[in-house]
Amino acid sequence: METHFVEEGLVKIQVPNFEKVSSEAPVFYNPVMELNRDISVVVINQYRKQLDHDITICDAFGGTGIRGVRYSKEIDGVDSIAICDVNPLAIEQIKKNVELNDVDNVEVYKTDANILLQSNKGLFDVVDIDPFGTPAMFLQATSANIRPGGLICISATDTSALCGTYHDPCLRKYGAEPQKTEYCHENGIRILIAAIARNLAVNQKYLNVLFSHSTEHYMRIYATVSRGGKSTNKSLDNIGFISHCPNCLYRKTYHGYAPAMDKCCPECGHKFDIAGPLWLGHISNREFISKMIEMADTLELNTKDKLLELFEKCLNESEGPITFYDIHKLCKKLKISAPKMNEVIDEIRSRGYSISRTHFKLTGMRTDMPLDELKSVIQDVKNG
Repeated sequence: METHFVEEGLVKIQVPNFEKVSSEAPVFYNPVMELNRDISVVVINQYRKQLDHDITICDAFGGTGIRGVRYSKEIDGVDSIAICDVNPLAIEQIKKNVELNDVDNVEVYKTDANILLQSNKGLFDVVDIDPFGTPAMFLQATSANIRPGGLICISATDTSALCGTYHDPCLRKYGAEPQKTEYCHENGIRILIAAIARNLAVNQKYLNVLFSHSTEHYMRIYATVSRGGKSTNKSLDNIGFISHCPNCLYRKTYHGYAPAMDKCCPECGHKFDIAGPLWLGHISNREFISKMIEMADTLELNTKDKLLELFEKCLNESEGPITFYDIHKLCKKLKISAPKMNEVIDEIRSRGYSISRTHFKLTGMRTDMPLDELKSVIQDVKNG
């Protein structure tokens, strides 16, 4: 297997030569995911800073081992890291990269991620699930074996299912109806969080979402986990449905697993499209993001500029309402060309409503202004 060296953060690793990133590669390595790994280093550093003890980490999908090796080199207060993979070639590569970077707190396991988690019940403070595809089949083992107070870091790259392009796989893997809308990536994250919350609830555990984002081809969730039956029940109150009108773009949320929902839009009478069950609580924590911005400035990260730009966008929209509006889609419904977005935002803000851009979509606006008034504002700005 021919290889070459790459540098990320504070590590230098050996990776296989490849023409195209694919699960068929002899050892999986994706350079596009460097931002993902940089963010993870920031999140776990900030998480560790808030604790009074060293942490144990599970990197459940080792590949070349770059994620686990970076955690060892770039996060203070790590007691031990378990890196696992089922591919014997990957295990060989991980061991080489562990040795290359002279880290002594890493153990390498040739096994399935579920087996490793189940055989080390309650051991890990941090569990990182970053599979090629869906994390669905690893959620229960993660939920059962994450230590109370621990941190879960979970990626999903099956965005076509979560965003509604492929309906049946979303039902099969996440037990939810997806919705192909302008805010489908936000819905996808909410579906993923709800699936995690339901798996945690089986073990009387619940999550506190610290940060989530949709970038490139994947979605990523970071959340701490706590234990307690009553609090778990209360947490599940955040699960519900979103009804969306494809005709006038009105949307409405309903809490609960079987709520009474309107069949038709109260604004125009068109039949609603329904998405869920999904998470209707916050999908990021403003205070934690602020601390991550400070933390990122202290670290050596190749993607720092891009990372900080993402953090700032997520900070600004973190306390906004559920879903957002795409100005281009609204203008298409109004049969006008789009005015300057900044002028629309200024007018919304001048009327006393909350308004922010969103990292999910360049032309998206997250605001609590009623839809009819928002349409009127867009028309007024367009007409000068």
